Amino acid sequence: MLNVKLTTTAAAAVLSVLAQPLAAAVSADEAARLGSDQLTPIGAERAGNADGSIPAWEPLASPPAGFVAGKPLVDPYADEEPLFTITAANHEQYKDKLSAGQIGMLKRYPDTYRLPVYPSHRIAEYPPEVYEKIKANATVVETVEGGNGITNNESDCPFPIPANGTEVIWNHILRFRGGSVKRTYTQIPVQKNASFSPIVFEDQVSWANQLDGDIDANRLFFYKQRIDAPARLEGNVLLVHENLNQVAEPRAAWLYNAGQRRVRRAPDVAYDGPGTAADGLRTSDDLDLFNGALDRYDWELIGKREMYIGGNNYKLLNKDVRYKDMLGKGHINPDYLRYELRRVWVVDAKLKDGKRHVYSRRTFYIDEDTWQIVAVDQYDGRGQLWRVKEAHSMTHYHVKVPWYAVEVQYDLVNGRYLPIGLENELSGYTYEWNYKTNASEYTPSALRRAGRG
Repeated sequence: MLNVKLTTTAAAAVLSVLAQPLAAAVSADEAARLGSDQLTPIGAERAGNADGSIPAWEPLASPPAGFVAGKPLVDPYADEEPLFTITAANHEQYKDKLSAGQIGMLKRYPDTYRLPVYPSHRIAEYPPEVYEKIKANATVVETVEGGNGITNNESDCPFPIPANGTEVIWNHILRFRGGSVKRTYTQIPVQKNASFSPIVFEDQVSWANQLDGDIDANRLFFYKQRIDAPARLEGNVLLVHENLNQVAEPRAAWLYNAGQRRVRRAPDVAYDGPGTAADGLRTSDDLDLFNGALDRYDWELIGKREMYIGGNNYKLLNKDVRYKDMLGKGHINPDYLRYELRRVWVVDAKLKDGKRHVYSRRTFYIDEDTWQIVAVDQYDGRGQLWRVKEAHSMTHYHVKVPWYAVEVQYDLVNGRYLPIGLENELSGYTYEWNYKTNASEYTPSALRRAGRG
């Protein structure tokens, strides 16, 4: 059982919270709708749309034929063909269901970029105990300090019936990701001429509320990321202590440099600090499409809309596909992409006066069935569309964990892009769920051992 203690900083944060008005939680009557014939257990609309192009929510009853535990996932829809394809030539007739970023990509690469649209399947689900916590906490969890924190982190979706943009983003940040998980994946900065050099990461995340021992009350999760290849970066390790309220207590991060055999603090691993080994193609808070503190933006909930998003993208992880075939000039080869019509929440974030960030505005699209951000339009200081992020999602159906097959950031200006999560040229199934560990594995003193790993 988790024993909670307060650091001096965290204790001060709690006291300051008590002195401030709280955002209202939902009523018991509203919470009762969760898991009903109206809403799924996480707050999505259970029914499909009027014309049936978005179906009702229906998770898989069992893994598809051929699935073997511990082996790569089997694509449940491998035999399906696209219903139609959206191109630069025909996109006007679909523009009400496209993001500004998708339209920007079609215009930037009119001859090669396209969106193959397949039948929609809403199979994403979470374990029953996650649903129980969501419903129990829906009436008690509230935001504090202008949305920079919440009153507790016991729920994996604190605001299943959100009232504002901040609550939607908190759902993304806190969504269930399997408790403690360890995985291996590839990040590949792709140059304008399509040349690339893969970087292999091993990372792990453990949520504080699922670890034993004395853990600070403001701690949200622990994260460790080790580079396994190429040789020039091998053994470098990043360690992050993520906090619930990062205004009261900023994120703490350390880097172990294998060449120097030295551990040092890494204050730039936040906001628009450069992402690890990303060749300048993403910021620290770009990973996972958004992570970290919310305090630099005003978050406006625009509402919900229908949109073509990357869904059930098992094809992207096909072990028979080589990176050289998948990664073309300017973008991923559309032959390996799959888009489905879904409902998404739309949140528009504008940089606050007096705050600094390379993105002056970010528009987020969040899948109603998972609370995962699935696309982001990112604007530069002049208000021009600059970078486009997409997440091509799938579900690890055997453990009931939705995840990203691949997240990718496209730079519309310089023509480079950055896919994260590829595992085609890695052997076997690359995820270890319910990874057994404790907080002592996430200390700065343990970094050197992790680097030698």
